[in-house]
Amino acid sequence: QLQNKILILTICAAGIGGTFQYGYNISIINAPASYIQTFMNTTWLERTGVPLESNVILLLWSFTVSAYPLGGLTGAVVAGPMAIMLGRKMSLLLNNVFVIIAATLSGFSRMAKSFEMIMLSRFFTGMNAGVSMNIQPMYLAESAPKKLRGAVALTSASFTALGLVLGQVVGLRELLGGEESWPFLLASNMVPALIQLTALPWFPESPRYLLIDRGDKESCISALQKLRGTSDLSAELEEMLAEQAAVKGQRAKNPWELFQNRALRWQLVSIIVLSSAMQLCGNDSMYFYAAYVFQEAGIPQDKIPYVVIGTGSCELITSVTCNMIIDYAGRRPLLLGGYIFMAGWAIIFMVALSQQTQISWMPYLSMACIFAYILSFGIGPAGVTGVLPTEVFDQMSRPAAYMICGSLLWFNLFLVGTAFPFIVKSLAHFCYIPFLVVCVCTALYVWFFLPETKGKSFLEISEEFRKRNFKTKTRAGFYKGPEEIKTTTL
Repeated sequence: QLQNKILILTICAAGIGGTFQYGYNISIINAPASYIQTFMNTTWLERTGVPLESNVILLLWSFTVSAYPLGGLTGAVVAGPMAIMLGRKMSLLLNNVFVIIAATLSGFSRMAKSFEMIMLSRFFTGMNAGVSMNIQPMYLAESAPKKLRGAVALTSASFTALGLVLGQVVGLRELLGGEESWPFLLASNMVPALIQLTALPWFPESPRYLLIDRGDKESCISALQKLRGTSDLSAELEEMLAEQAAVKGQRAKNPWELFQNRALRWQLVSIIVLSSAMQLCGNDSMYFYAAYVFQEAGIPQDKIPYVVIGTGSCELITSVTCNMIIDYAGRRPLLLGGYIFMAGWAIIFMVALSQQTQISWMPYLSMACIFAYILSFGIGPAGVTGVLPTEVFDQMSRPAAYMICGSLLWFNLFLVGTAFPFIVKSLAHFCYIPFLVVCVCTALYVWFFLPETKGKSFLEISEEFRKRNFKTKTRAGFYKGPEEIKTTTL
């Protein structure tokens, strides 16, 4: 039981300063929005004697908001080299420096009468999230035993959802969401960083990184013993040594090399499709709509923040559920089910929005749709997408694959954030049509092209993709087992 305890504690230590921060920092910025805009105006008034026009305030605010995905994109790009040079654990520890800088900037921004400090702090917060979104699932999936790999890597999504909910709770007026306390709210992300800096050093580095990247067999065995306890390690070690032999003489790849490598074609297409779909499926835009729909449903204005916490809790509940079933159900069914259900709810949601004023019970239907959409996203796409790059790429390609994944994720977050208000303006009630198309196309892709990776070793998964990348006359669909692999021409 002790080794399970060590694994669970490693997950918690990595998660609290990792993807938890991504969710937390996305949601804490919502509560003090109006106060920060007022602060921008009064600061400018004190400096120049002229108040800002409302559209300039809006522009400054959108710069502040978009500094976060911009930082995230930067973080995603530096995460690859960090993971290779410093190792997975050291990168996560060092990553806390960005948050501490950010918390210091935003905490003292009001005292310094500088709203530029808030913008800069959001950029650094984004950098921290960009690095952790890439390195944490990599670190955890490489440290987990094969039969638990999906569940362990998926805890990244659970920590994101937990961060989201806690951010919504801490942002309530009764806690830190008031006019006086918003600098403390923005600086509160320093707490998880300090917890991680205290806890994570006690846990081992990724055994795979130690053996395959560093060639340090002794440290790898000692890390495995810490994580697995006294259980027999020979089978797992043998598997890792086979992986090491498979990549012998290679160095860690750069992102552009993945595009040039025919042996990685389908893996790359799969993660590009799924990483893009994760942001382009409209889940984050549901939060944008939540307050409006709840208002229409007759919920009093001052009670709306509490109901919004319910939407965050939905995502948390489903990602924890998904955690429990991913290694039984498999990756494909969860992704397929998630996107098919989201497509269905998107249609009902658009119908409900268009009838909102005509039929008295329609606001309640659109309210149910918001919850159902977020639940469908949480059960599959939210978590499984982050697990796949670890499973479908080998040790040398993995950091580069996460760089591509992370960059797409942040770029699309920026894209949706910028474009969604305009989509709403032009399509009104039918603003979910683009998202519906994305959900349907992704479901079709998963159905036709994505193999199941549940319970397979990294080498078995590589082999399955090799058959697809170098197709002989036999169709990949009729996979008869290893005897066919021998005839595959490389």
